[in-house]
Amino acid sequence: MSTSRQASARAQVPPFEVMRILHRVAQLRAEGRSVISLCAGEPAGGAPGAVHRRAAQLHRAQAEFSYTPALGIEELREEIAAHYRLWYGLRVPTEAVAVTTGSSGGFLLAFLAAFNPGDRVALARPGYPAYRNLLTALGCEVVELDCGPEVGFQPTPTLLDDAVAASGELAGLVLASPANPTGTMIDVARMAALVEWSRRRGVQIVSDEIYHGITYGHGSPEASGDPERPKGVCALALEPDAIVVSSFSKYWGMTGWRVGWLILPERLRAPVDALAGNIALCPPAPAQAAAVAAFRRASYAEADTRVAELARVREIALAGARRLGWDPIAPADGAFYLYAGVPLGQYEDSEAWCAALLETHGVALVPGTDFDRVDGREFVRLSFAAGAEAVTEALERIEAFQAS
Repeated sequence: MSTSRQASARAQVPPFEVMRILHRVAQLRAEGRSVISLCAGEPAGGAPGAVHRRAAQLHRAQAEFSYTPALGIEELREEIAAHYRLWYGLRVPTEAVAVTTGSSGGFLLAFLAAFNPGDRVALARPGYPAYRNLLTALGCEVVELDCGPEVGFQPTPTLLDDAVAASGELAGLVLASPANPTGTMIDVARMAALVEWSRRRGVQIVSDEIYHGITYGHGSPEASGDPERPKGVCALALEPDAIVVSSFSKYWGMTGWRVGWLILPERLRAPVDALAGNIALCPPAPAQAAAVAAFRRASYAEADTRVAELARVREIALAGARRLGWDPIAPADGAFYLYAGVPLGQYEDSEAWCAALLETHGVALVPGTDFDRVDGREFVRLSFAAGAEAVTEALERIEAFQAS
């Protein structure tokens, strides 16, 4: 007699809403519909030219691409360490760098190494849903901090105090700056306050810095000395014991290459090495070898040119959101997202609003409920990475939709 078993309890996490929306976008386009997709967090243009050329050279030479060390090839780890000197004036030892299968693989390794089942880990709400889902699947208790517009959509020591008072001590704090979906950033003063709070209570900081470089301030990456830079505040500048998660996906536009990295405190390096070897053996060898070229001067220049264009499109998106009466609007200091409250009109929530917008006017946005299950029902996320033409036309269609 056969026995049918259900999927494990840890597997009961919600899917990415973005993937469901993208599937519907593909269906509508297959039917011949004109659809503007502003839902995926994917910069246009792809990898820098130097990365493509290096990949082509390696393939033409029929490079073997065998397994690499679990924490990545030495050349790439050295380049990542040098990147921290260039952007932040920080000396990161090569042995602190762990190359990962995208930042997603990095989060899994970081959470496995730093936290035990039952540990309470705090994070901002609204926030990237994979943090919550991964931690839940690993048996951690997720503590969501209500980070609305009144606190700039980012955690504060007061919110952390309230969380501890409500249900006990924390083991970890996940920070994201620039944040998905809000684009908000943690300045050096707030980072210092959060670091001090965490240090006093023995709380492990995990800092998501994958959108560093996609910011809209002033200055250049060569300016050194001050940890508060246009590229973003690196947690390591204030807390050497922090775990930093980063990636080639956003600033360098290498989403499908699946290469990211961790910067690890010494006590977690051997555990992450062991976990990485058991989980994936190694990150993709061809992508690692090609990613070395992302740190060439021309690659930085190419990426910065794209950021300048994103800054222009950001202004279009912000002006359009104000014209549409969206409120509140997160400031979008970094990344390429606009997160805002929308007038729901006849629709029950932002899920229904977004579904109707897609079906009737061919614009794909992400409902805020994917990022905030409590207060996201009146919010949407718009990705302006698709470019000026797409965003301008999408805003015109949204205006028509709201007037209908």
